[in-house]
Amino acid sequence: MKEGIHPKNYREVVFKDMSNDEIFITRSTVASRETIEVDGKTYPLVKLEITSSSHPFFTGKQKLVDTAGRVDKFMSRYGNRNKK
Repeated sequence: MKEGIHPKNYREVVFKDMSNDEIFITRSTVASRETIEVDGKTYPLVKLEITSSSHPFFTGKQKLVDTAGRVDKFMSRYGNRNKK
């Protein structure tokens, strides 16, 4: 691994999902102007619009689009027009 290419200012940062107010703490170098107190300790705060705790794919609330049914419907209506 190359020397001197990795940042040295890793610290614990709180990431907060603004859609459901869930927070998680991890190490990061991201810059932040806001802080939050969690369990009596102050951390830098990074606000996120969506995380795995609120994304429809991970929560199982994703809509499934039936593209095969749409294609079949199109072919049944317009697919046989040029055949003689």
